[in-house]
Amino acid sequence: MVNGFQKGSLSTRLKLPMLYGIDAVHGHNNVYRATVFPHNVAIGATRDPQLEVRATGIPYVFAPCVAVCRDPRWGRCFESYSEDPKLVQAMTEIIPGLQGEIPSNSPKAVPFVAGQQKVVACAKHYVGDGGTTRGRNENNTLASRHDLLGIHMAPYYNAVIKGVASIMVSYSSWNGVKMHANHDLITGFLKNTLHFRGFVISDWQGIDRITSPPHLNYTYSILAGVGAGIDMIMVPYDYKEFISGLTSLVKRKFISMSRIDDAVARIIRVKFAMGLFEHPLADYSMAKYLGSQEHRELAREAVRKSLVLLKNGGSADEPLIPLPKKASKILVAGTHADNIGYQCGGWTIEWQGLSGNNITAGTTILSAIKNTVNPKTRVVFQENPDSAYVKANKFSHAIVVVGELPYAETFGDSTNLTLPDPGPSIITNVYASVRCVVVLVTGRPVVIQPYLAQIDALVAAWLPGTEGQGVADVLFGDYGFSGKLPRTWFKTVDQLPMNVGDSHYDPLFPFGYGLSTHPAKAK
Repeated sequence: MVNGFQKGSLSTRLKLPMLYGIDAVHGHNNVYRATVFPHNVAIGATRDPQLEVRATGIPYVFAPCVAVCRDPRWGRCFESYSEDPKLVQAMTEIIPGLQGEIPSNSPKAVPFVAGQQKVVACAKHYVGDGGTTRGRNENNTLASRHDLLGIHMAPYYNAVIKGVASIMVSYSSWNGVKMHANHDLITGFLKNTLHFRGFVISDWQGIDRITSPPHLNYTYSILAGVGAGIDMIMVPYDYKEFISGLTSLVKRKFISMSRIDDAVARIIRVKFAMGLFEHPLADYSMAKYLGSQEHRELAREAVRKSLVLLKNGGSADEPLIPLPKKASKILVAGTHADNIGYQCGGWTIEWQGLSGNNITAGTTILSAIKNTVNPKTRVVFQENPDSAYVKANKFSHAIVVVGELPYAETFGDSTNLTLPDPGPSIITNVYASVRCVVVLVTGRPVVIQPYLAQIDALVAAWLPGTEGQGVADVLFGDYGFSGKLPRTWFKTVDQLPMNVGDSHYDPLFPFGYGLSTHPAKAK
C-alpha cells in the first residue's frame, strides 16, 4: 500500500519521495499479528529505557508520547510514562532506539536516523498535553511559564538533543492559547531557543481545532497554524481546501515565502537524514520481523518488568505470591482474564481498541496461567462466578483479572476512575471464601481502596499487550516482581490532581512503590 503511494509521489515533476507515518505507539499496533507491547505507563513502571526497540516497515512513527500526565482522569494517561518529568526524560531513550544512536561527532539538535532498519520518531504532544484542568483531553493547561518549562517541557530538552526528527503539536491550550497557534512556544522557544532543526507537525485536524467549533474559519486556521511555525499539516480530508487556502495566503503575502522555505527545508532535511531519496520504497525483506519470536520475547520481558506488586498477603510472613504451580484446583475469574483486546487497550488494531481473542495473535493471561502451572493442577475459568459457586468448589486459591474497557483519547476521560461492572462484584464474590490475587488491567490507577483490606494480593498489570505470558511468569515465581509505580495511586478521586512532591500528598500507594519478590524454587 505504502509503496503504491510512494510510486505516485515519485512520478511527479520533482520526484520528491513522500514520508508515510503511522500511529505505532506500543509496537506496530494497527497491523494484524504484530507484537503489541505494553502501553507507556507500563514501560514507565519498568524503569528500563533500554527495553523499547521496535521494527516496522513504515519509515515514520508518531511516537514517543512524552506527555507528563499530572491527572489520571485524562483519557491518554496510559500513553504517558509517568507523572514525574525526570522519569519521562529518562524514557526519551526510546528515541535512539527508534532512530538509532547518534554518533559522538554528530551536531546536537539535528535530526539523525541511522539507516533503513530504523524509523523517524516524533515526540508529542507539544506542550502541556498532560497538564489540562481535571485531565480533560484537548483542554486548557493552566500553569506558570516556570511550571510549563520545568514539568511539561522537560522531556523535549532531551528529545531535541537526542536528534528527534519531528515534534507533534498538542490539541490543548496553554493559559487559553491554542498550542497549534502558539508562535511564542513553537517558533520562539522550540526553533529559536532550543535550536530544534527537525520539522514540527500538526496533530490530526489540529489546525481545524484552533477555532471553536472546528473548521469555522479555515483560512484563519491555516494562517495561525503555519504562522505559528508548524511545518507539516495533517489534513485527513480537506486537502484541496488547504492547498488553495495556503497558496492564496502566500500569494497575498499574509504568509511569507521565507516561512514556506523554513518548513520545506526542515522536511527535506529529515528525508535526507533518513535516506529516503536513496531508498524511497519499503524493503519487503523486513516483513519477516513482524510479530517475530524475538520481538514477542522482548515484549514478554517488558510485561514482567512492568508489573507492580502492591500487596502480598496480610503480612510479610505470609505472602501469597509466588503462587504454587502445584495445587489441586485453582479458580481464574474476571472479565480481563481471557481477552487479548482488553489486555492491549486502546490504539490496538482500531483507534479505540477492541474486545475478543480473534483481533490479533497473542497469549491471554488465562492461557499463560494454564501454560505455567503443573500439568496436574486443574485450572477452572469462570468469568463472573457467584459467591455460592466459589464457596462450594473449595479452590486452593483464585486469580481475579479485572480492569478498564479499552479506550483512546477523549473517550477515556473519566471523572470517577471506578472499575466498570461487573469487576467490583467479581472481586467481592471471590474474596469472600478463597485467598485471591487481584490483577488489575488498567491504563492508570483506579479506585481500589474499598476492596484492599479483603484482597490478599494486588498486582497492577497496566495494559500489557499481546504477551500475557509475562504476567504468569511473575505470578508463579519464574521471575521476581521488580516494577515500581510510575504514578501515584490515590485513595479517592477527590484528592486529584495529586502528584509526588505536592503539599497535600496522601496516597494509597506512593510514587515509586512496589514490593519485590524473588524467583521461586520449583514447586
